[in-house]
Amino acid sequence: MSSDIDRLAGERLQEARAARSREEPIVGGLPDVPGIGAAMRLTPELGAHLRGLADAVLVTDYPGASITRAEREMLATALSASNDCFFCMDSHAEHAAAVLARDGEAGHASHAALFDSIKVGSSEGLDPKMAALVRIARTVGRRALDLTEDDIDAARAGGATEADVQLAVLIASAFSMYNRLVDGFRARTPVDPEAYRGRAAEIAEHGYSAPPGGVQATGTPPRSST
Repeated sequence: MSSDIDRLAGERLQEARAARSREEPIVGGLPDVPGIGAAMRLTPELGAHLRGLADAVLVTDYPGASITRAEREMLATALSASNDCFFCMDSHAEHAAAVLARDGEAGHASHAALFDSIKVGSSEGLDPKMAALVRIARTVGRRALDLTEDDIDAARAGGATEADVQLAVLIASAFSMYNRLVDGFRARTPVDPEAYRGRAAEIAEHGYSAPPGGVQATGTPPRSST
């Protein structure tokens, strides 16, 4: 029954993604790049700060944290999915896959299935620590004051450190902003998640602030792929 529900949810998700990909920006004067790149290129200062924040919450070592880079990308994906931001959910799922590939970790098929489940709002397949951290991220994204001490205690019981919980809140808060920048502008969004794979490999290797090699903007796929 669960697999049938996930399949139907996945089909609805793909239909919604296709509809979103047909939308054009509703705010004038934006740079002609997809997704968060439209905000990053408005001014050099915005670009530097938005990329730097992504590195701070997703890439840079965070004192006391036990979650991996791929798991941090998982939190960004889960939060973005809860906000129905296809650009961010799909790109960060691909970034996580690229990090795993770079590190030589096996199980890419199971990774893809897990992230597909996360995109439809499920936590099935997650260990207790990540299930609790994903719940924290989703709750903060929905309404931060709904987060309770019980939610934090569940994360601790699952093995999360205080720094892991801090990162879950930071990632959820940062990506609530990124999601709203993308969809508030109605920035162009690819219909196919494969559009993010080329840039994902660069981000896995160099992070978000490094100059992209032959792509439009950090965190965005090449224009020709949209």
